[in-house]
Amino acid sequence: MSAAIAYADSAPQAGIDSTKPDSVDVAPKEVAGEAMKIFGDTIGVPGPEVTPQPAVPVWDIDVRSYETHQRVEFFIGRFQNEARDRFTTWLERSGRYEPMIRAKLRAASLPEDMTYLALIESGYDPNAYSSAAAVGIWQLMTSTARGTGLRVDWWVDERRDPVRSTDAAIRFLGWLHEQFGSLYLAAAAYNGGPGRVARGLTRYADEIENQTGDDAFFALAEKDYLRAETRDYVPKLIAAALVAKDPTRYGFTIKYEPPFEYDSVRVGPNTPLRAIAKASGSTLPEIIELNYQILRGVTPPKDSLRVRIPVARAMSFDSAYRALPESERRAYTRVTVKKGETIGMIAERGGVSVKQLKWYNRSLYPTKSGKLPVGDLVLLPSVAVVSAAHDVPDPKIERYGTRNRGRTHVVRNGESLSAVATKYHTSVSSLKRWNGLKKDVIYPGQVLIVRGGTGTSKKRQT
Repeated sequence: MSAAIAYADSAPQAGIDSTKPDSVDVAPKEVAGEAMKIFGDTIGVPGPEVTPQPAVPVWDIDVRSYETHQRVEFFIGRFQNEARDRFTTWLERSGRYEPMIRAKLRAASLPEDMTYLALIESGYDPNAYSSAAAVGIWQLMTSTARGTGLRVDWWVDERRDPVRSTDAAIRFLGWLHEQFGSLYLAAAAYNGGPGRVARGLTRYADEIENQTGDDAFFALAEKDYLRAETRDYVPKLIAAALVAKDPTRYGFTIKYEPPFEYDSVRVGPNTPLRAIAKASGSTLPEIIELNYQILRGVTPPKDSLRVRIPVARAMSFDSAYRALPESERRAYTRVTVKKGETIGMIAERGGVSVKQLKWYNRSLYPTKSGKLPVGDLVLLPSVAVVSAAHDVPDPKIERYGTRNRGRTHVVRNGESLSAVATKYHTSVSSLKRWNGLKKDVIYPGQVLIVRGGTGTSKKRQT
């Protein structure tokens, strides 16, 4: 996999004063290393660590021990038959993101074939959205995403960023692997919630005490304790790994999409994506596809932001951006409300819908008569901005089941188990019992039962 990278000393910064030189001569590995340190979202340049797949497939997760398991065979058959077209699309899309994901898994000392978790989660779709409001390639919930360092707000949702969300998912998987000591138990916890898995292991400790490592997952799955989706999650992962790494054996002919490659530039607040497209000599769909995390067609109102553009466009970007007409660089027209005006009237004036106008004016409230307060300032977005925006649910939404759930708490960065216990007027031992914890270790984004309840019925408690 290759990626062209612009970094701090060479990246143009549209709309931002800069005294940095236009270019710096450094070795490609230095560029990759510095870019990773500074931005955390670039993936390096090709190197000797990227090796071709062997003629005979080799997996770094244990698939061979379970390939004849009834549910594994069931999912292989499903991929080959009723889900064949969809699974083919997923495999073709894997060419876009899998090389980057494998590189990051390798850097984190996790098995590269855990990339197939993203395959069964979303089919490598950055815009996947589940019934539980999990989002992106890795289907992260808002609380987990924020707990692992992602930005999730009205303007930017990094769960839709394939690179940044991969960093977060790997961090989360690392925590789960450390907690359970098994990749397959970690995978089950990723799907069904670490608390549920931990409580199951505690409940059936005597019955599965002779099972170690990944066998412990299959022993637990036989107890009819985990939800059906979680019981099937690991067999589905194994089936996906078997087929994806050896597609011809299973009758698939795959035309893989080209790898995810890009340059990076920094732009100022309120920069329309359409202006970025023009300055980079690319199309708006190209820029949107490289920056799915930017939700409203424009960079946030108070933040400069690093955005991705096609390869080899960074050096000319700054001058090209400055050469654009001011009207193309302007995201909004500021309108002062006159007597008797409604939201609909102002939206019609700008050629946008009321819903679209509200995207950029979230504190705009009409009076009971439907009129807007005289003198209020309204940001009227350009049609160019609106045309690049995603009509998606508010990222703060999370949908959890309520059956037997009890009260819960999402762990914040720096919190300890004793601090959570104090906050909810309970004890550490009670928290450990309710959540099946063997150690006093918790991590940001973890969902803890803090008062009663024995489980959850949501799609994914992460």
